Amino acid sequence: MENFVVSARKYRPHTFDSVVGQSHITTTLRNAIKSNHLAQAFLFCGPRGVGKTTCARILAKTINCQNISSETEACDQCDSCVGFNHNASFTIHELDAASNNSVDDIRNLVDQVRYPPQSGKYKIYIIDEVHMLSNSAFNAFLKTLEEPPSYAIFILATTEKHKIIPTILSRCQIFDFKRIQQDDIGQHLHKIARKERIEAEEEALQLIAQKADGSLRDALSMFDLIVTFSSDNRVTYQTTIENLHVLDYDYYFKMTDHLLTSNLAKALVTFDEILRKGFDGHNFIVGLCEHFRNLLVGKDAETVKLLEVSPSVRKKYLSQAAQSSLSFLLSALNIGSQCDLNYKNSKNQRLHVELTLMKLSHIHSVLPSHYAKGIRENPAAEPQTGLPAGALPGDKKNDAPTEPREEKPNEEVPPPSVTIPFNGAVPANENVDHPLSNGIQAAAREPLPTNGNRPLTKLKSTIGLGGLPQASSPVTGSPAAGVAEPIAGPVENRAFSGEDLRGHWEEFAKTKEALGRQNDFFILNRPLELKEEHTVWLKLENTLQLQQLNGMKAEVLAFLRQRLHNQLVQVQAEVVAQENKKMIYTSQDKFRYLAEKNPALVELQNAFGLDIDY
Repeated sequence: MENFVVSARKYRPHTFDSVVGQSHITTTLRNAIKSNHLAQAFLFCGPRGVGKTTCARILAKTINCQNISSETEACDQCDSCVGFNHNASFTIHELDAASNNSVDDIRNLVDQVRYPPQSGKYKIYIIDEVHMLSNSAFNAFLKTLEEPPSYAIFILATTEKHKIIPTILSRCQIFDFKRIQQDDIGQHLHKIARKERIEAEEEALQLIAQKADGSLRDALSMFDLIVTFSSDNRVTYQTTIENLHVLDYDYYFKMTDHLLTSNLAKALVTFDEILRKGFDGHNFIVGLCEHFRNLLVGKDAETVKLLEVSPSVRKKYLSQAAQSSLSFLLSALNIGSQCDLNYKNSKNQRLHVELTLMKLSHIHSVLPSHYAKGIRENPAAEPQTGLPAGALPGDKKNDAPTEPREEKPNEEVPPPSVTIPFNGAVPANENVDHPLSNGIQAAAREPLPTNGNRPLTKLKSTIGLGGLPQASSPVTGSPAAGVAEPIAGPVENRAFSGEDLRGHWEEFAKTKEALGRQNDFFILNRPLELKEEHTVWLKLENTLQLQQLNGMKAEVLAFLRQRLHNQLVQVQAEVVAQENKKMIYTSQDKFRYLAEKNPALVELQNAFGLDIDY
């Protein structure tokens, strides 16, 4: 019975032409051999399974080939090539630094370098996993690596370049290997399948290439596993997802359909089916976010090329991307990423994912106007509703021209709309009914201070951080945002005195103190100055007090204008720099302070030659 050889060894490249996905490396090495510009030391670094050791062996064999062609490829027929292929070459030495990482191992290697090659032009040393060498071994290797004999060439290979000391890096010519592209891996697997007479589905090979994550060796190992599982030499998509324990694309397409139609029940049932098949909830949510990302890049013709899937799956993505709005995908990605970040910290992880599905399935219902923005941007992609251009789905059709509405006295002002953000993924300018807004709307329904039948001021309802002043423009110069303006119309503006102003000002300050707003009371409880008959001036110590006064300025003006029956009242403030008083700490400070009060103390000190006690 013939011994089985794994594909990673059986189809290991023997020439530069057969190396997959590293054309920038092979072209440089070929030119170096052709022009005889070979460095004394090479460093091949990159992720696992991308061909570092393979390229090192091809380079070592090629530079010693006795019948090298003009295209710089080894002939595989001369003594050097035959000896290399049978592991019997005396000019190429391989050292595994993972198990030979001591100073003594490097000293033995340095001793061997002294002897010239028995045959061939060069003596090549390939040191794999060189980052495993100890610092002492690196230091023992420095001198030989910097000034080797003319016939010695060192090829170092590593997956962790950052662990190699800088003095070694500076003595090497560095080649960075890249991850192999998914299409290159898929094409290479297809060639091997044809050579082995294996019938393989395109979706299965693409899935293997995607799961390999840029490593050709991993892809070949998975390919051997699936071929061994199938008894009829067929590699199907279904057997591939079963062996690799990968969640099928169809589950993500099905789940997204349920979320787009807000069908929470079917979404939860589908998630339960996924769990019963043995898949982890965290892997599911990561895959769902990846699915949303693919739908997002599938909405633009310029980004479709970023979809690394088979042609049949690409068609499914493009079809579902046309049904999904941009706002839904962005909000879904935000919610999914939050679930991914908090998954490991959750005590009930299944409930954590189910709660995420609940949020995803209700995006359209919570944000109807936000979803409608996608209809406005692309009306051809959505069904026509018979509404005017630019209208939202909830708007009523009205063909008649709108007449101006007549204001009536004592008419209630409608409460302002309140926006509740949905998990931080929604713009804050959409009108949403939410239970959390009841308290805010109730506060907005309170009647404003009135003078007769008209409200005195028109205040803006804002939601800010509790206890912090609202940002506004400076008081001096231009009027601040949110300041109450005089109401148009004939209003009686009575004259008032400074005593009347201070009395009502103190009344307002005491109401703040009674409510526990000590900071506001501290700012208001200070001397006032009445200028230009209607302008109240305050002097403040710093800009923080100025900002806090701006936050309650509209409320102060409404109160004063009602009490004083004058709509021309204004409040202005200025920041006055405070003199820095020198504090008395030391004995010298105390003596100077007393000497300023009584200069005779200085005469007494000089007369008796006294010193200050420190």
